[in-house]
Amino acid sequence: MGISRNDIRHWMLCLGTLLILSTSVMAQGDLLIFPKRIVFENGKKAQVINLSNMGKDTATYNISFVQIRMNENGTFDNITSPDSGQLFADTFLRFFPRTVTLAPNESQVVKIQLTRTDKLTQGEYRSHLYFRAVPRAMAASRNQIQKDTSSISVHLVPVFGITIATIVRIGESTTKVSLSNVSLEQKSNQAPTVHMDFTRTGNMSVYGDIVVTYISPKGKSTQVGEIRGIAVYTPGTLRRCNMELKQIDGIDYSTGKLKITYSAQADARGITLAEAELELPSLTGIK
Repeated sequence: MGISRNDIRHWMLCLGTLLILSTSVMAQGDLLIFPKRIVFENGKKAQVINLSNMGKDTATYNISFVQIRMNENGTFDNITSPDSGQLFADTFLRFFPRTVTLAPNESQVVKIQLTRTDKLTQGEYRSHLYFRAVPRAMAASRNQIQKDTSSISVHLVPVFGITIATIVRIGESTTKVSLSNVSLEQKSNQAPTVHMDFTRTGNMSVYGDIVVTYISPKGKSTQVGEIRGIAVYTPGTLRRCNMELKQIDGIDYSTGKLKITYSAQADARGITLAEAELELPSLTGIK
């Protein structure tokens, strides 16, 4: 049985779309989402997400749940079955609407509700809400498809998406996190980079901000680095992180020390989750 030219066109279009889905591409319209993560705990059963189109074009987004694994280097893999010790949240959540169309500078609320709470057991459940852009029709481009039947025309359409963690927590947290293997790497003509490992134990994820402070031999403190929103998701126990430090006049990274602080964000009262110090110079780090 032969393969028709239409079959080839369809296969190449699907392949192109899959390739684009695996890369980072620009959205049609800039979607602003607040908050950046949703956590159901302490009896909370309903929450809202605010969506705003900051772009110049009308944009449509389909909303669904996806499941994600976090790797040790902070990257993500899409999965369909939970890893050992991982619990998905989507079967206990419902949301509305499932499709949103926003004109430029327009906003809308998505409502999320926790359901079937009698089926929940102790621990943390996590899924990720996926906001997938629906590409605008490109009628003009389609009208320009070559009429030469001896050639194959492929129309690639970029697909853009944003995910945010949606977490359900039942029971008391036993989670702790520590910083280890801290070291400083300095290469000529490059910003110094501090390396660190996060080790998580317990039943729930951790999420917070990293601040690196340089302390001179005379005791003067200067903030030289910050990353907001660093997570270590269950069931993972290790995350490796690299951060470039600011090059500021008067700061000599060959002396003094670095203080690394990992703290919960302001909505969690800024509680310090973990700290470490690194005496300089050091290329081997501390344990």
